[in-house]
Amino acid sequence: QVQVVESGGGLVQAGGSLRLSCAHSARIGSINVMGWYRQAPGKQRELVATITSGGSTNYADSVKGRFTISRDNAKNTVYLQMNSLKPEDTAVYYCKVGVVGGIVARIFDYWGQGTQVTVSS
Repeated sequence: QVQVVESGGGLVQAGGSLRLSCAHSARIGSINVMGWYRQAPGKQRELVATITSGGSTNYADSVKGRFTISRDNAKNTVYLQMNSLKPEDTAVYYCKVGVVGGIVARIFDYWGQGTQVTVSS
């Protein structure tokens, strides 16, 4: 079982920055894709950014140029650097770690409990 724990959320003014961290217990060699998602009240959870095991990144159009996903494999941590924050970025941010496991090599997605990001205008 893989544990995923997000941290770094908080209250910030529009235009400010935050860096979210996602500490996980997955074996680096078994990771498929890691990502950050967010969910605002009453809305669906949406993809924010992903990073593959090879280091390729993708971003939602709404955050391109403002957010950066990165990782530090030695620390078993994924980061989301959020700059130029907007009120519409307000949401609970979740980290997902996709892991190849089991005897038939299935993909298991592990989610953290989320960290609240609130951007004031």
